Amino acid sequence: MIAGMAALVSAVQTNCDIADARHARDVSLCTYLLGMREFYRWEHDLPYGISPPRDDVGRWIAAREARWEQIADTEFVSVPVAGHDFDPFAAQQVNAALVGSGLVYGAGVGRFHKPHFFLGQLAREEQRGEARLLVCGCEYARDVTAIPAASQGATLIVRREALRQWLWEKAEGWNVKQQDGALKSALLAYGFDHDPEGAIERMAEAEIETLVLHEEGELAAGRVLGNDWPRKLAGFKSKRAELLARAVRDNLADCLVTLPGLLQRDTEDSLHFWFSTFDGLRRELFPHLVDAYAARVGSGALCVPGIPLRGQAAARLMDAVAAGRVHFAALGQRLLAMDESAIEALSQEVGAIAL
Repeated sequence: MIAGMAALVSAVQTNCDIADARHARDVSLCTYLLGMREFYRWEHDLPYGISPPRDDVGRWIAAREARWEQIADTEFVSVPVAGHDFDPFAAQQVNAALVGSGLVYGAGVGRFHKPHFFLGQLAREEQRGEARLLVCGCEYARDVTAIPAASQGATLIVRREALRQWLWEKAEGWNVKQQDGALKSALLAYGFDHDPEGAIERMAEAEIETLVLHEEGELAAGRVLGNDWPRKLAGFKSKRAELLARAVRDNLADCLVTLPGLLQRDTEDSLHFWFSTFDGLRRELFPHLVDAYAARVGSGALCVPGIPLRGQAAARLMDAVAAGRVHFAALGQRLLAMDESAIEALSQEVGAIAL
């Protein structure tokens, strides 16, 4: 830790609270309440597997919303590190000042222009080609929406605690009906049926690599799409247009790096995990990949945890991925040449641009 730790945590949490005051309720009521329940769990350090007391959560939400009303129009505060005050969005400079402290800082603008901030313990650091990977453990400050992974320039950040929370939410939802599918296969591969909490821990640790591969894919997609892409994304006012653009880039990133990397592994567990996250517009845009995965599962090639994925079991998926690289690179360039209203209209006709 460092001198001034309390002031640093306070500043970062203040900025998290301001961002939440402005944006936390920009989602459906169900999503909002689920997010707030898990935020309560984090703030009160409650273990997974124990439901937070409903009445206590309700009172806590009311108090939090009352505070938000007071600070929604407040400016973000500077981040104090080693006697210097940094702009809250200057994540690279803040992390440079934090070197040797065992801390990692994250800041950026996410979906629908919502700012995100966090401060956590640096669990490990490594070099991945030209990128620097920071894996965060315990978190000291965060907002309601805990994003498991993100890239900040050439720095890749994975938040293990946020990943664990996301996995537990998904597992809880699946456990109600226990439907067949990729999520079931992934959970059972890690032993969720006989050791739920241990399975989530093992899964969170193992799937850090999958998140890293996606972030490396984001960097690769950025090189393909060029410098105009982030400016295009930042200018969107239409949520539907932004969702389509993000889905196209995500699919390109996964076809460039994530899926080739997963298909080169010895077991299919991580592939099941990845497909359990493959939803929404990303999935609608890429039915060819869905069919390739379904065909392999139906043949039994991906049904048994621990069985290597080789030969024909991987060939159809690799063919789909190769086609996706070409398709989504071209589609991304097409979106760059379109205005926002045209992109929004196109988002209503996904079948016409799907692969």
